[in-house]
Amino acid sequence: MNEALQKSLTLIFLILIGLFLKSKFKNKEMTNGLKELVLTVALPSTIFIALMKIPLDSTLVLVPVITIIFNFFLYLALPPVLNFFTIEKDSSIGRTIRMLLPSLAPGLSCFPFIAEFLGEKSLAMAAMADVGNKFFVLIFLYIIALNMFLASNKGEDSNLWAKVKSLLISMVKEPINSILLVAIGMLLFGINYEALPTLVTDIFDKTSAMMTPLILIFIGLAVELKQSKKRVIISLLFFRAGISVIFSALIIMVFNVQDTVMILLALVLPLSSASFWPFAHMAAFNLKEDKLEVAKEKRTFNLEFAVLILAFSLPFSSGLILGILSFGSFFAHIPTIFILGVVLITIGVVPVFIHKLTYKTANSVAKN
Repeated sequence: MNEALQKSLTLIFLILIGLFLKSKFKNKEMTNGLKELVLTVALPSTIFIALMKIPLDSTLVLVPVITIIFNFFLYLALPPVLNFFTIEKDSSIGRTIRMLLPSLAPGLSCFPFIAEFLGEKSLAMAAMADVGNKFFVLIFLYIIALNMFLASNKGEDSNLWAKVKSLLISMVKEPINSILLVAIGMLLFGINYEALPTLVTDIFDKTSAMMTPLILIFIGLAVELKQSKKRVIISLLFFRAGISVIFSALIIMVFNVQDTVMILLALVLPLSSASFWPFAHMAAFNLKEDKLEVAKEKRTFNLEFAVLILAFSLPFSSGLILGILSFGSFFAHIPTIFILGVVLITIGVVPVFIHKLTYKTANSVAKN
């Protein structure tokens, strides 16, 4: 059996295990417990090993900058097209989409596949990319959420800088970022993975080994198939994936990337699922509106819609990333990447166009 196919089937079966275990995980607390184990133990260990095994390179500094540019690209590209999806950009759903879709959560949706298919150096670069993404989702999107809240609730005030300071502290304290800083500090002092005591490396090796199985099982547990409004969410996710692929193709061209592994990394990383952090910002402002007794239809954000986006985004992104990496070098060519981007955008917009056309035709028939 082809090695890539065998690897893909193994990962798919792990996701299927998660699907079969859904009946055993009867509440969100159990599922979230599994996610916390991944984010606080398995994933930090994997990132630490990946960073400690590669030499420090100036390109690592450039990676977070490119990621932030991508975040802003998505943030600016989405509002103009929301009207096509029959969503008012200043509605609660429109504001929710503008908060969630420009964000990335590569830890759960992308890192395990990068580790399996592209290796430790790629994983280390992906971890550095997430640093830039974290600045965007923690700081910039909080400021955006605050401005949206204040625009919807005139006369309300909030201590912006105190909250930003708190978010920066939270960012540093997050296990993944903490271990990343420790690894970079050790590398600056000339300490690599081989120089660490065997006891330490054994602990990291064994906790790191849990990452891929746990994340894939979590993805299976997170799959939602019976939800309303899934048509528009899936269309938006396809459109987001399509413009992300086009952005990747442009970056590959600008930097003249030739290495197949780096091309695939640049392609799949922006396809990561939407992050939970913007949801946390929106939930915090929703609590303020609870205290102000703001009517549900006048709320700044629609948290129910946000939950649906997160529920669909994780399995959607994971499946797309796994599919691309399973084909290996097939997607490592600029023309193929552009075609992929166009196909994804088309899949996203055509159903909406057909729905609008059908609705318009039905209305015309009813009037006649």
